[in-house]
Amino acid sequence: MSHEIEHDVGGGGILANKTLWLCIGISIFLIVAFAVPTPHSIVEIVEKYGFAERMEEWEIAENKEEAAKKTMIVLGIIPMAVIFFATEAIPIGLTGILMPTLAYFLHLLPSHSIGKTFAGDAPMFLLGVLAMGVAVVDVGLHKRLATWLLGWTKGFWVPVFVLCVSMSVVGSFISAHAMCAFMTPVMMAVYFGSVSANTRGGQVVHDPALAKFLLFALCFALNVGGVGSPAAGGRNVIMMGFWSEYNVPMDFFTWMKYGLPLVPILGVVVALYMMILFGRQIKTKDLTPGLAAIKDETKRMGKMVYAEYVTLGMLLVILFLWIVGGEELGLGGPSLLALLIPVIFKTTDWKKILNGISWDAWFMYCGALTLGALLKESGAAMWLAKTFLEILGAVGMDKGFGLWVGLSGLSGLITNFMSDAGTTALLGPIVVPMGIMTGVPGEPWATGLAVAFATSFAHFLIVGTPNNAIVYGLGTYPDTGEKVIHPADFIKYGFVLFLLSMAVVWVVGFLFVYNIVGFPEHVLETATKVLESGVK
Repeated sequence: MSHEIEHDVGGGGILANKTLWLCIGISIFLIVAFAVPTPHSIVEIVEKYGFAERMEEWEIAENKEEAAKKTMIVLGIIPMAVIFFATEAIPIGLTGILMPTLAYFLHLLPSHSIGKTFAGDAPMFLLGVLAMGVAVVDVGLHKRLATWLLGWTKGFWVPVFVLCVSMSVVGSFISAHAMCAFMTPVMMAVYFGSVSANTRGGQVVHDPALAKFLLFALCFALNVGGVGSPAAGGRNVIMMGFWSEYNVPMDFFTWMKYGLPLVPILGVVVALYMMILFGRQIKTKDLTPGLAAIKDETKRMGKMVYAEYVTLGMLLVILFLWIVGGEELGLGGPSLLALLIPVIFKTTDWKKILNGISWDAWFMYCGALTLGALLKESGAAMWLAKTFLEILGAVGMDKGFGLWVGLSGLSGLITNFMSDAGTTALLGPIVVPMGIMTGVPGEPWATGLAVAFATSFAHFLIVGTPNNAIVYGLGTYPDTGEKVIHPADFIKYGFVLFLLSMAVVWVVGFLFVYNIVGFPEHVLETATKVLESGVK
């Protein structure tokens, strides 16, 4: 059988000139890092908040001026990394490796801590999730998952809306990253069955727009589910911890009253946006053949066999350990079982797992973690946050709706460059006291929710969330193995959705849900007493 793939401009046009973007990225880095004078505000930040002192203890800077210069170098790395990740001026995995390389040779972090960004809990988690996807596909379990979830749907609109709404709701309560690993192969199986139905003369004519449509719909729907409950991610739990420090804790179901009403609306927005974005480009507008083909294959597979039971059991065990394991196991520990169990129980060959893992995606994500550590430890993230908050105050957005919009916008932008948990950990200690000092009832909760909600919208950079890395790594054409998504596609298709997601939170969340649900009167009073007493 011959194959034909029509390539779109995912990396075409001016984006295809890799030498140009390599030169632009390096030039911007050199100018910001070494040519632009260090602003006095950066010197003040690194001195006031202890960044300079810490760098001196680490022996990577001798005084506050030298520490501030390290911060400028990190600020120069940011645009270069974004350009390289988006344009693939160098291979995306190599860009990830570039981050710790610069940290080592420019002495931006202690050498013993740089390697931890590549060997911590998060890298092990992503490695396990990618292996999990390989194991699920190898035993054919993804076909049964497709039949269970979408087998009853027909046509085009119904499957897409069921997918987006169900995945956004599911992503509010269980690991969105795990669902992304399970469902990415499912989407590609549905895709391949649908385009194969139009095959004439044994030649498969691919429909790249449909493939991108299905993968991005899945990824973005799972992303937006993060606002629904504290179970959706560590960043929500981190924010709840900051409230507890001010004696105004929020329980699980109270969070759901504010966040869960937004989830199905965001799921519908994702579906409509993807329809409008890809509608005219998609040639295969009937998913029924793909769904039917998977149902038929599932029937031919007969009853579940040993390999499927082992793989399903592995998934359930890992999900259980993610839920109950807590800080002792983290996410990485249970995830590594996806590397061990298939081999030990002889359901998937070890070499097949190694060959199936997208190492490009893994190195890319690890590099993003290094960049996040650099932003946090150098004071660059703090400086960016403080600068933005000063701008908000200058334009009168220092309380109420204006403050919520500004803080959520800042949080949403930052979370595309560093982890959602890192963003919340950075901004939480700033925004909760800000909410208290406004004197507006409920503001400590309102500002915290605004920041936490926005961390779910890491749509426009591939490094923004593991979901993006997973669909990039596992999203390949079944017959050729070629990747469906280009890194630049996240900016191309994700930025507008980022703005739409923020608009839903601003309008539906802040103007309606906040007002309908309301905030307890005691929140401001209790938190104010704690702040004034100096007890945190």
